[in-house]
Amino acid sequence: MSLLTTIVFLHMTAGSLQLSVDGTTPYVITLAEDAIPAERTAASELQHYLGRITGAVFPVSPEDEVPVDVPQIVVGPSARFRGAFPMIDTTSLPGDTIFIKTQGQQLYLAGGRPRGTLYAVYTFLEDVVGCRWWTSTEDHVPVVPSLVIPPLDVAYTPNLLYREAFYRDAFDGVFAARLKCNGHFEKIPAEYGGHYSILGWCHTFYQLLPPEKYFAEHPDWYSEIDGNRTCDRAQLCLTNEAMRAELTRNALEWIRKDPSAGIISISQNDWHGRCQCAACKAVEAEEEAPSGLLLRFVNAVAGDIEREFPDMWVETLAYQYTRSAPKLARPGKNVIVRLCTIECSFCQPLETGTQNEAFRRDIDAWSAVAPHLYIWDYVTNFSQSLLPHPNLRVLAPNIRFFVERNAIGLFEQGDAGCACGDFVALRAWVLAHLMWNPSRDPNALVSEFLQGYYGPAAEPLREYLDLVHGAIETSGAKLPCYLPDTSTWLTLEDLNKATALFDAAGRKASGDAVFSDRVRKARMALDYAWLNRHPALSRQARLRELPYLGPADPAAFCEGFIATAERFDIGNYREGGAFRDVIPALRSRCRPPVRPPAECVGKAERDWVDIQDNEFQVHNADTWAAIVDDAKASDGKAARMPADHTQWAVQYSIPRELSDLGPLQCFVVVRAEARTASGTAFNLGIYAPGQKAGLAQKAVSIEDSADGTYHSIDLGRQSFPPGAYVWIAPCNNPDQMEAVYIDRIFFIR
Repeated sequence: MSLLTTIVFLHMTAGSLQLSVDGTTPYVITLAEDAIPAERTAASELQHYLGRITGAVFPVSPEDEVPVDVPQIVVGPSARFRGAFPMIDTTSLPGDTIFIKTQGQQLYLAGGRPRGTLYAVYTFLEDVVGCRWWTSTEDHVPVVPSLVIPPLDVAYTPNLLYREAFYRDAFDGVFAARLKCNGHFEKIPAEYGGHYSILGWCHTFYQLLPPEKYFAEHPDWYSEIDGNRTCDRAQLCLTNEAMRAELTRNALEWIRKDPSAGIISISQNDWHGRCQCAACKAVEAEEEAPSGLLLRFVNAVAGDIEREFPDMWVETLAYQYTRSAPKLARPGKNVIVRLCTIECSFCQPLETGTQNEAFRRDIDAWSAVAPHLYIWDYVTNFSQSLLPHPNLRVLAPNIRFFVERNAIGLFEQGDAGCACGDFVALRAWVLAHLMWNPSRDPNALVSEFLQGYYGPAAEPLREYLDLVHGAIETSGAKLPCYLPDTSTWLTLEDLNKATALFDAAGRKASGDAVFSDRVRKARMALDYAWLNRHPALSRQARLRELPYLGPADPAAFCEGFIATAERFDIGNYREGGAFRDVIPALRSRCRPPVRPPAECVGKAERDWVDIQDNEFQVHNADTWAAIVDDAKASDGKAARMPADHTQWAVQYSIPRELSDLGPLQCFVVVRAEARTASGTAFNLGIYAPGQKAGLAQKAVSIEDSADGTYHSIDLGRQSFPPGAYVWIAPCNNPDQMEAVYIDRIFFIR
């Protein structure tokens, strides 16, 4: 069944209820004497919002103090609810089941325990009355002094028992409850129904058996790799019975400290390094998958746990090397398998996309053997949380796909650390609604959020979302959850169109400070896309003589972006990376323009290209090379290499936009600091890996480069095959040389 669509009835029809008239009400909210805390919260929330909607005061009273014939809203699976609906066994309801029913002049809002009644109230307020909770601090509550509701007969149990939208705002317990999420990180207090809690959360092998405590005495408990026992980015030896006994003892200690948690994780570390000993390899061969060995081990631990804690669930991961299902092993009756989508492409539906065939095989296999199947899904870019991430079109198909494959729990890992990621408020809201009811129309949900949250700016923002989603679909590129930039799918033309659409959104919202600020926050992902690929984008525009709507003054644009990010309390720019850590790179990428090289003065802009040190690849910055201040350099910065090695530690990979131009004259602007008057100062050249050959190479003398000024070294006219790069290296002659400085590399048609 699908839930009711939002509608506020202003006229009485047969069977409808008049809850208020001109800000007054005859209705009383009633509660059973044995109501649990979440049911009392449900009554309080209902009273609060009906008061805001109608202006009327809806008193809350114990059920046995209100006569049966008084108009009332019965909250909870009370005696009065059971009397009205004797066919419903309230003692065996799934915990999130809801009932929204009218009978006579009464409205009944009830459900399973602990959260069902609260969810019934929130569903009624949202789907029937029209309340919206956009974020933890922003809502929409209609004003309807005379509130009429239609006849209602809703009974609904969600397919997904565990629903978690992993976004910073959804960690707010009250907001998470209103979104009907209930996952581990959503710290929902008991009075709002509580939430699932997983002891250890995940990757618990080394949490339970820390190597610093056990490895020295028990190296055989850890992986054997290439014939040696190791704990360095390794796993456990899952056929070692002594290890299993100690791990189980520690797991039981965890549970005894928090037996109400309900789930404990017994799961592999977050890397590869599985054991290669003969016993482990023999089990893997028998199972035809590493997951078989893991599952046998977890089943044994789960069996020991069940004897003391029969209601405790044990969760493990089907992740990376354990993602494929085993041939023989089957999860124990108290074992949850959480299958992870980390290797997938997230611009194509998992069920039909050609890029996701391997995952389809794996989920089909697990679905056939794992009755308690959870999914760990990835809905963000962990490398660059601020970039556009066009996956909205696959969210609903993927959730339906999981449910059709018998998944009962879903963790949607989004931008938990970033407040300014790609439409994060929209994503959290849409994902929560789809997890609760996968049959919802995702396009309608997106449109509803855009219209409600961004007001007059909704239309151009919708066009922007369609643009970026169309761009990646047209490109044929994959969309993994680790992607450094948008160069594989978002063109200069796309970015220009996107900028025009956000400009239009800003104009439409300009008359309202709230809407305007929301649009500015949403624009951060687009602005970061420009910053992330500057100056390559401006170079493309010059070379192709195309319009350029990116930052006209990159340095000022960058400073404005940084200030806005700090105003919005941005948090992280990638998983585990604070925004403050990327600020130097942003500033380096967005320096003010500099004077052209003398060889380029007077030439048309499309006929030459200047590459500054902020586009160099600098290797081993601690010892081989580093970007340093240099007053003699054209922009005050240069790459410096000490003379004590011969590594090609400064390189520039020639992008396709340059190699497509045909033959180009290549110059490297370099100077040397020498200790002697003669000798070789440095080497440089151009290398083509595909051809395994150098296209050019020169040795430059101290006499020609160490006079205190920069010199343009001509590497000749070249056609650059894919992958070709310019390199510079010292000569490991510290007795003759101090250092080599590289200011810029430039090309002339």
